Amino acid sequence: MRYYKTPCSVQRIFSSFIWKKPQTIPTIYLTFDDGPIPKLTPFIINLLAQYNAKATFFCVGDNIRKHPEIFQNVIEQGHQIGNHTYNHLNAWKTDKKIYLENITLCKQEIESQGVKSTLFRPPYGKLSFNLRKDITKDHQIVMWDVLSYDFDQTLSPENCLNCSIKYTQNGSLIVFHDNIKATKNIEYALPRYLEYFSEKGFVFEKL
Repeated sequence: MRYYKTPCSVQRIFSSFIWKKPQTIPTIYLTFDDGPIPKLTPFIINLLAQYNAKATFFCVGDNIRKHPEIFQNVIEQGHQIGNHTYNHLNAWKTDKKIYLENITLCKQEIESQGVKSTLFRPPYGKLSFNLRKDITKDHQIVMWDVLSYDFDQTLSPENCLNCSIKYTQNGSLIVFHDNIKATKNIEYALPRYLEYFSEKGFVFEKL
């Protein structure tokens, strides 16, 4: 079962995490996980520029290392950077020490590119209780209230778009992905999503 909208009960339990940020002006917080990659990240940032949209990119450290020029382009376009571990690790399947070291490796990679970031999003949205205290010493944990499921290759682009629109509200923090699996859905859904909400008077901001 797909949960496009994070239940309010979950948001209350983990109230120290950022889930959404309602504003006086209708605002959407676009976030992109897993990049940067040559296949998709340039398409995304060029599209965002057409709508004067800003976003937060939760980057995988090893992808920054492999594609520093694309990472720099993200920064030059005025977008925000967050930490998504160095190797896209699953906290439920990784030793605590290794996981924390992987966050540090990503932080170092980000800083080597001249950027400071205190935002962290756990890959897969998975995080164990015994990690939260250590992570929040240096980072703010950012989750979401809308998940586009663009990475699900069994989901049609039309359904990806329609469900993303359906569950988005003022202050919503939505997750898209700049990874290969998401290409088909992103190329269809993202431009139409931006157009739809722009016509409704929404602005797109970084966190």
